[in-house]
Amino acid sequence: MSDRPELGDWTGAAGLAAVQDARLPQTLAAAARSPFYRARGGVPSDRAGLAAMPLTTKADLRDAYPFGMLAVDRRRLATYHESSGTTGTPSSSYYTDEDWLDLAERYARKWVGIRDTDTFLVRTPYALMITGHLAQAAARMCGATVVPADNRSTAMPYARVVRLLRDLRVTLTWSMPTDTLLWAAAAREAGLDPGRDFPALRALFVGGEPLGPAKRARIARIWNTTVVEEYGATECGSLAGECPAGRLHLWADRAIFEVRDPATGAVTPCGRGQLVVTPLYREAMPLLRYNTEDEAEVSDAPCRCGWELPTVRVLGRSAAGHRVAGADVTQGDLEELVLGLPGVLFWRARALPDRLVVELEGDRGAADALITAVRARYDVPAEVTALPPGGLVPRRLLTEAPDVVKPRGLFGPDEDWAKALSYY
Repeated sequence: MSDRPELGDWTGAAGLAAVQDARLPQTLAAAARSPFYRARGGVPSDRAGLAAMPLTTKADLRDAYPFGMLAVDRRRLATYHESSGTTGTPSSSYYTDEDWLDLAERYARKWVGIRDTDTFLVRTPYALMITGHLAQAAARMCGATVVPADNRSTAMPYARVVRLLRDLRVTLTWSMPTDTLLWAAAAREAGLDPGRDFPALRALFVGGEPLGPAKRARIARIWNTTVVEEYGATECGSLAGECPAGRLHLWADRAIFEVRDPATGAVTPCGRGQLVVTPLYREAMPLLRYNTEDEAEVSDAPCRCGWELPTVRVLGRSAAGHRVAGADVTQGDLEELVLGLPGVLFWRARALPDRLVVELEGDRGAADALITAVRARYDVPAEVTALPPGGLVPRRLLTEAPDVVKPRGLFGPDEDWAKALSYY
């Protein structure tokens, strides 16, 4: 039986705080063994002292590369990971077997449930990042069959994903939201109807990018199934999951969360700002007041689902916009406008000082409708080009099965020996 808290083990905000306080001394003791926190002058012994500590930043993690934050003997490490590096130099993260139990349990808190009868296709990267490994660990903990489909791999083109989804009668998937739209396009290229020809599929688990209402509705309608959102990070694992009422809840029984106003530096339990997290069940690499730098909006208002956990709306980098003709245009808002148009799945935009330039796969009517919507939303001019299918996402990307070349030096007379050095 796990000694980690489960949903329903507490009542009210005071009960949740008591759950956190019961674990906090062990968290602080683990951090005291970290070279990084020792060099900072030590670690406090209680919550008040924790609140007075400086934030741990992404720059701190990068400067501590590779093992400057290691708090256990290296022989106890189970896995080593690095972040994607999309916002700078990658940082290291490492976990023990005990850490992995907490990681898997948090990810498995899906309201639809992961069952031993499920076939679970994992379509997020495995290499160095935690995301694919996390889903696989949670699925195996629940007894599900895992299909390690990976992502950004020549071995797993979109056509192969579609084949596996259908032939294996996949019931659950884990991917970025946009990837599910690419699967749908690939399925149609194969003559299949995503909403009809994959009847075993009962839920799409998605994360890794903000999911607006229009995008969620479009994905659910195309695939005729439930979309379940997840929020996390390689440094921390799952931080929030979706409840039956469709809201994201922070796993505040497994971590302490704060919200930092980047303009003033003020930190509060709720509100809008950068999400700060102190994981409570982290042995190998304790993090105290780690600033994820993700913009989020946290609320302690009750949710009709009954989960006594704060809710969060994750804005992430989509909240960072560009100035266009005096208006701030953000990806999240613009995507809501684009995906609110019938039939449009793929688009791109460039924010110029005096206008917005957009390309989308769709007809002229959709382009004109977007010009009107942009004008109404931002009061800025927009140039929108309607492209035919394949104009942004080439058909070959959806249909080809690239040759996965293995190293060899000997070729027959009719074989392409240029592949001798093309191993990927």
